[in-house]
Amino acid sequence: MSITAPQIAMVAGEASGDLLASLILPSITQQWPQSRLFGVGGPLMTKHGFDAQWPSDQLAVRGYIEVLKHYNHIVGIRNQLKEQWTAQKPDVFIGVDVPDFNLNLAQHLKKNGVPTMHLVCPSIWAWRAQRVHNIQKSVDHVLCIFPFETELLAKHGIEATFIGHPLAQVIPMNPDQSKARAALGLSSEDKVVCVMPGSRTSEIEQMLDRFLKACQLMLGQSPRLQFVLPTLPAFQQRITEKIAQYQLTQQMLLLDGQSHTALAACDVAMVASGTATLEAALFKRPMVIAYHMPWISWQIIRRQKLQEWVGLPNILCQSFVVPELIQDKAQPQNLVHEVLQCLDQPKRCQMMQSRFHELHQTLLKDTSQLALHAIQKILTR
Repeated sequence: MSITAPQIAMVAGEASGDLLASLILPSITQQWPQSRLFGVGGPLMTKHGFDAQWPSDQLAVRGYIEVLKHYNHIVGIRNQLKEQWTAQKPDVFIGVDVPDFNLNLAQHLKKNGVPTMHLVCPSIWAWRAQRVHNIQKSVDHVLCIFPFETELLAKHGIEATFIGHPLAQVIPMNPDQSKARAALGLSSEDKVVCVMPGSRTSEIEQMLDRFLKACQLMLGQSPRLQFVLPTLPAFQQRITEKIAQYQLTQQMLLLDGQSHTALAACDVAMVASGTATLEAALFKRPMVIAYHMPWISWQIIRRQKLQEWVGLPNILCQSFVVPELIQDKAQPQNLVHEVLQCLDQPKRCQMMQSRFHELHQTLLKDTSQLALHAIQKILTR
């Protein structure tokens, strides 16, 4: 194996994985210009020379029932990767999130002599604590994005490095709201709500109508509100039709991507649980977190929860800094109440923003370089 041109296989599932992986690729390609990066990835990774054999959205399925619907297709991709990468071994495999997919693949590759790493520690501190044993069998090194995870993994004999959260380096400590509004054609006088119903098909199915109905109800109480909804191209037509159905065409600005611009521009965000909640926190935007899933999936998930919080900002702060409307509470009327409270109570918003500022400082590290050093360690072992 030549350290000057490593063969690095990666699997990044869904839009958040594509973003996280893309933020560690620059240091890799700068250190090893002749390296080959390939596997499953998205458009942000391909901008850095990644060869995406499958697009990352092929793995963008959440929830037990939802996964069953796509099981054969997902397992088919994994089996092909096992066969290919066993026959032509990469120098290292890096799984990015999607632990149910990646840990199984990593375990197979590790047994066949391929060094394995995982970016984003599976949330064993939130649910499914038993997965730590699977991590032990599957991964040589974990790249952690939260500071408490390395100590937790060390208790189980798992090597890990805290690399900071990549988003903390990308998102400015003091976002420029005026510049973002100008870019979107919004007035500095507008009250703006960012609407983020999710980046997966299952989330759009569960959350879009709830969020749009809430927007419709909000306008009844505050007619001058403006809404921005960043989404992926795959959902644009469907969301456009729904916006018209709820008579929001004049007040809703639908964006092709640009989620960071939308968050920088808004006064408050209405966010489906996930990485977007952390993005909103790093933009120091007051928010309401809401999430709903099919009943059977929820019954399974709730039995595995280890913490009382669902949203990442609350988990990291270990308190209900942000209101959470989960499952039966994720109703449009409740969303309206919480969003309007954020707009009407400046002191409450300032408290959130102060906690988010502290959180940002904790997560801010030179992520790309720290990840590179850990990869070098594995390659030269």
